[in-house]
Amino acid sequence: MLELTQAIIIFLFAICIGSFLNVCIYRMGREQSIVMPASHCPSCKHPIRWYDNIPLLSYVFLRGRCRDCHAPISWRYFAVELLTGVLFLLLYDRFGLSAPFFIFAVLVSGLLVATFVDFDFQIIPDEISVGGIVAGFLASVAFPEIQGMATHLLGLRESLLGIVVGGGTLWILGLAGDFIFKKESMGGGDIKLLAMVGSFLGWKAALLTLPVASLCGAVVGVVIKLRTKESVIAFGPYLSLAAIINIFWMDRILAFLFGL
Repeated sequence: MLELTQAIIIFLFAICIGSFLNVCIYRMGREQSIVMPASHCPSCKHPIRWYDNIPLLSYVFLRGRCRDCHAPISWRYFAVELLTGVLFLLLYDRFGLSAPFFIFAVLVSGLLVATFVDFDFQIIPDEISVGGIVAGFLASVAFPEIQGMATHLLGLRESLLGIVVGGGTLWILGLAGDFIFKKESMGGGDIKLLAMVGSFLGWKAALLTLPVASLCGAVVGVVIKLRTKESVIAFGPYLSLAAIINIFWMDRILAFLFGL
């Protein structure tokens, strides 16, 4: 009963976080403040009433439309809130109410924002990637168990290696791609995002994130190419997806690949 109560509280907390992430997604891509002004309809600019700003429920009760101008509200608002709730519950199931739970909740939140901003604008805000690198490094030093380490010094080492290996590997691949294709093949935002993943999860996770992301991106890229003839896709969402997979299943993937 206690675990069920905690899970319900965590889910409610998470969907509220998801509501804030929606604000970040909409405003960061447009280089707007995430603090001011207060939440408002993007179409008519009318401030959103508190009872129209209840995560999940308000979208359902309003039938996906603004109360004032009746403009449609993107399904993404509902999806991000629900996805945040589900991911936080998975983290709770994996780590319980522990330091890794809260730290990885921060990481997952940043990855969700990076994903949808990159989908819309093909940029990854430095507030997420660079801020995430700093947060991951400090968290690894303070709580080395997130890196699987026993001491603060080892946590520092693993985080630094993760930053260097994650960012450095993608930077080198980007240089090679620029030389081969004679144009920019890897955005700086992607490089910093993988460095951020390494800062939280270590160098092994950073290396594993890249092929998993490439596989996911390649599959989606082929579908997009066949349907729209578009050859450029945002890579950040697939880095984020691969990083989330690694949070939960990196050990099993490594064991399957190398018998570790």
